[in-house]
Amino acid sequence: MSGDHLALDLAVTIRHDGHGGVADDLAEAAGLTRWVRAHSAAFGEDAAVAAEFTADEAARTAVAEVRTAVRALFARAVLPGPPSSADAGRLPSARQALDRLNAASALAPVAPRLDWPDDGAPVASHTVPGSPAPADRLGAALARSAVAFLAGPDRELLRACPAPRCVRYFVKEHARQEWCKPSCGNRARVARHHARRREERAGSDG
Repeated sequence: MSGDHLALDLAVTIRHDGHGGVADDLAEAAGLTRWVRAHSAAFGEDAAVAAEFTADEAARTAVAEVRTAVRALFARAVLPGPPSSADAGRLPSARQALDRLNAASALAPVAPRLDWPDDGAPVASHTVPGSPAPADRLGAALARSAVAFLAGPDRELLRACPAPRCVRYFVKEHARQEWCKPSCGNRARVARHHARRREERAGSDG
């Protein structure tokens, strides 16, 4: 997964729990620790920090606020289509979400750095000046990934999965893709089939 899709992966830590409800993979600090470590390679210059990260409740709350901002802006991005059912009426305004995202990004600014070894070509990279806390670095990295995603071409391909009970967002990878994953398509087809059967029975009863 590319770094600018890290925000999408963060957004879908809110998911259908398989029993008609919604699960939150980041409901506890241990869940955030597992998630960050599992996605450490996608954090770019902060990959080493992510690989050894251990979350506390303050870090979990901060990342959850970034996620809320991301989902609010995803809901805006999919307009005029409906947002995820987990988001309808539950999110801050787009302005509040932008302010929250930009504030998180600014917690650990990055600066360009040039290295030029004696026996090789110059190499550009980024560094984080000062000594921001690991939680601030990772929260800023998540916010920047959201900025890159929302300002990039994949924003136009973002969709909220319309399958029953699904609350995920996804990037549409081909013209015929309607669902975030095949199981959602199967569930939607079954739901449509049952709806048609109910309509047919209602018509015959009338």
